Amino acid sequence: MSDGTPESLAADAYVYGYPLVAGLSAVEVTAAHGLGPVPPTGFNAFAHARELATPQTRFVSASNDTLYSIAHLDLSGGPILLHTPDTGGAYGVLQFIDAWTDNFAYLGRRATGTAAQTRLIVPPHWHGTPPEGVPVIVSPTVLATVAGRNVCAGPEDLPRVHALQRGLTLEPLEPGGICAGVPEPDPDVPEDLAFLERLRVWTAAFPPSEADLAYERRFAPIALLDEGRSPYLAPEPGWAAALARGLAAGRERVEAATRPSGDEPTGEWAANLHLFDYNLDHLGPGTLDEPGWRIPDRRAAYLTRAVAARISLWGNHAYEAVYATTYQDADGHPLTGARAYTLRFEEPPPVDAFWSVTMYDVPDYHLVENPAGRYSVGDRTPGLRYGPDGSLTLVLQRERPTDPAESANWLPTPEGEFRPMIRLYQPRREVLDGTYRLPPIRPC
Repeated sequence: MSDGTPESLAADAYVYGYPLVAGLSAVEVTAAHGLGPVPPTGFNAFAHARELATPQTRFVSASNDTLYSIAHLDLSGGPILLHTPDTGGAYGVLQFIDAWTDNFAYLGRRATGTAAQTRLIVPPHWHGTPPEGVPVIVSPTVLATVAGRNVCAGPEDLPRVHALQRGLTLEPLEPGGICAGVPEPDPDVPEDLAFLERLRVWTAAFPPSEADLAYERRFAPIALLDEGRSPYLAPEPGWAAALARGLAAGRERVEAATRPSGDEPTGEWAANLHLFDYNLDHLGPGTLDEPGWRIPDRRAAYLTRAVAARISLWGNHAYEAVYATTYQDADGHPLTGARAYTLRFEEPPPVDAFWSVTMYDVPDYHLVENPAGRYSVGDRTPGLRYGPDGSLTLVLQRERPTDPAESANWLPTPEGEFRPMIRLYQPRREVLDGTYRLPPIRPC
């Protein structure tokens, strides 16, 4: 618990406010410059990835299964109508994320089905009348992000997905509204206090829930609730130094929480099924408002939220998709292209949408160039060879296997160390309750 000193309060403020600062900084960057394969978005319009990711994408852990669509919403100019097309039963999801990185709604195959839909997205405390028959999604903050993913089976499937992208539209309920955008913190604040300045300005513009506001009042002694001219422009040196030390301590607290505990079982796949359970206050359509998907301790939820923003910004709840990674084989040795491995599924992973294994290099986590042009293998990969008992054995190695059956099930690896990722979309109950365990990667 904080002892109330400027240093300890600044450390707590860093953990509490990191998601807001990191999330809005990402909004500004992606709106202006794009995000990996997604071009610049601006505000209140979708931008779409048009091709499946390749090694040239140079994006961390890029998905080779889906095409992304991103829209940053500024509801300060009024509500926005969202139209989604019929996907014909194919997997798709629109994930709604507020300025504090809370996932507050989902539309799509799992949550609301695949038929065409129209929704009205409104800012907090809106009291207008929606069009007849149009359901409302209330955004907890006037700025929000919509992250869309549509499954794509390969280059031949791109025209279908492009048609879906064209059918995904946003329009103002009443044209002519003026949007405020992201307010600019004072650029003259010293760099070692710039985080607090961003947090001060942005939390005033995008206030959190009432329960979080009560916690936020603790930070009044470090001027985080001050209005007007920045209190961090010319601070007293001792006070400024204490704040800077506290921010550094808070940063280390978050970084430490992202590191493995060291007691993970050898060769196990790591998947944090509850990394996004920190939203306690705004659970809209498509979310699960159940005790098993809520972190009961609000202060613990702040740290989890900061960790999620640090390592997996804008990620889904596990009930929408599970992402599992490993760096080790079944014997506990690092995975490396110098060796050959097998990954044997006695039966397909239990999902209601689809699953895949994607190969990434280390330490950049980029897709790996290979002669086959194959970057992932999954239940939609054509030509896979299954055993008579329904099992599937994937071959992970650098060179193409000479055996035709092994070649059909080949996932190329890089020369050096690597880290594969298994994606499970619409995972079934046995994945979510831990009774299903992914098989280890075994050296040949």
